[in-house]
Amino acid sequence: MHLQIELTDEQAKLLDARARELGVQPDRLARAWLVDLLTQPDEQFERAVMQVVQKNRDLYERLS
Repeated sequence: MHLQIELTDEQAKLLDARARELGVQPDRLARAWLVDLLTQPDEQFERAVMQVVQKNRDLYERLS
């Protein structure tokens, strides 16, 4: 997939500066950040799932 995003001048300067610090191209840094964001689990969602699982486990134990 090809994705095009628009940054403000200030955002572009910050991205360029950070990429230079890390020794990578700005587009590679932006891609890495996006991949990292998409692959990290949402902690709030994970907590909600675990609460539901625990609640159901307790219910099943009481019913058995």
